Amino acid sequence: MKTETQSRTSEQPARRTAVGWKQATRATCMALALLACYFGMRSTAAHGTATLEPTAAPQDAITGEWIIESKTGSDRFFLTVQRGDNSNGRHFHSSSSFDIKQDSLKGLNAATMQSAAGAPVQFQIARDAGTFNCEGWFKNGKGAGSFSFAPSPSFAGQMESLGYGKLTDEQLFTLAVIDVHLSFIRELRDLGYDHLSLDNLIAMRIHGAGPQFINEVKAAGYDRLPVDELIAMRIHGVTLDFMKEVKALGYDKPQIDSLVAMRIHGVSPEFIRGLHELGYERPSIDDLVAMRIHGVKNEFIKELRELGYDRVPIDELVAMRIHGVSTDFIKEIRAQGYDRVPVDQLVAMRIHGVTPAYIEKMKARGFNDLTIDKLIELRIHGFNE
Repeated sequence: MKTETQSRTSEQPARRTAVGWKQATRATCMALALLACYFGMRSTAAHGTATLEPTAAPQDAITGEWIIESKTGSDRFFLTVQRGDNSNGRHFHSSSSFDIKQDSLKGLNAATMQSAAGAPVQFQIARDAGTFNCEGWFKNGKGAGSFSFAPSPSFAGQMESLGYGKLTDEQLFTLAVIDVHLSFIRELRDLGYDHLSLDNLIAMRIHGAGPQFINEVKAAGYDRLPVDELIAMRIHGVTLDFMKEVKALGYDKPQIDSLVAMRIHGVSPEFIRGLHELGYERPSIDDLVAMRIHGVKNEFIKELRELGYDRVPIDELVAMRIHGVSTDFIKEIRAQGYDRVPVDQLVAMRIHGVTPAYIEKMKARGFNDLTIDKLIELRIHGFNE
């Protein structure tokens, strides 16, 4: 489930979708074409030739537009719900996109949706928090139109009994879009997550940090994790399979923030196995993350080995990458007659600007046998002209 919100008022906090620009552009163009058909159909209805004309929504009803696109090779559809408001001197726009099964589109059948000629439609999407009453136009598996939202008084009453107070229609609309239902809330309560805030419920639903994921994490040895850690795990892809692979590599029950950092910075099981093959047995997770942050790849370690630098300590590998000690730099220094220079001196050379060009300049001035330390000293004291 994916959600996006942009607002200059005190509306629900922003949540961005992962829908690509290309897909969004295609959906927008399709929606414009279909909406043109839809409003053309309504215009015809005004002259008495169309059969579909819904009852007008109340003045203060929550309304907007919907777009539906079929997903190739799937029984699911991609639904986007959009709202906009420029009244009373404010600007507000929200767009929520998610997958939905056809049987959730009450009153809409496959034949109508796939109509080659196009057809007007009316259907409902019923959620615990309320119902979306939709009308519009479908053609070749793609549709667009308008909706009005009817909040559920029953759901609002049950939420009040659970301690959430009197929810506004806007809050109920958000819960309906994300499909936060009562069974979801009760299952979380049974797992020890009681009296969660609406923001937490919404975030957990959006990112899939629900009862199923919580039970999987619990089976892996992590019980009653804070909600923010559960959400971070889902956002960054800390899956049960990832945790199992990490454990198999000798890291038993790392801290959640360490697992999240591994995923953020690309510390994959393949990277760790490659290090094992190069003689680095079970580096700390902090070292692994630092290596990935600074670009210490297995290929870099292999190249260093070929130049005679075997099993370089991880902190030195990181320092080499931070200060630009590349294998090309080592080869150029070697060509100047300095072979197997210690790593700490290579780093110092890069820090102070002792380059192959500088060494050549010193040789041209008659300084042919300077040590690395002396070259560094000359650079530090400004002997460069």
